[in-house]
Amino acid sequence: MTGENKNEDVMNSEEIQVAAFEIILNSGNARTTIHNAFAAMRKNDFEKADELLETANSEILNAHKSQTELLKDYANGKKIEMEIIMVHAQDHLMTTMTLLEVAQEMKYLYEENAKHNHK
Repeated sequence: MTGENKNEDVMNSEEIQVAAFEIILNSGNARTTIHNAFAAMRKNDFEKADELLETANSEILNAHKSQTELLKDYANGKKIEMEIIMVHAQDHLMTTMTLLEVAQEMKYLYEENAKHNHK
């Protein structure tokens, strides 16, 4: 019937929770990896820090894939009701993305400091 709300036009709570937990999992993995990169930087192990930051970036990209799928569904007309777990997931992702940017800058500063201290 026309005008009737079809189930496939509404994302159910379980689907939202699965997407949210994928975002939380991947951004949490990235955050832990970034903190490991900070530890490598403190030891002047910049090669290891680079590897860890690249791994963290890959985890963030995985989180983005989950987020992008939600956005595509929404753009295609699927109704998505916001749940607090999704707000939490987005918060995790955004703070981890910011932490990655800070870590990349910190790595540069650690490298510059190491160069100047070894002259």
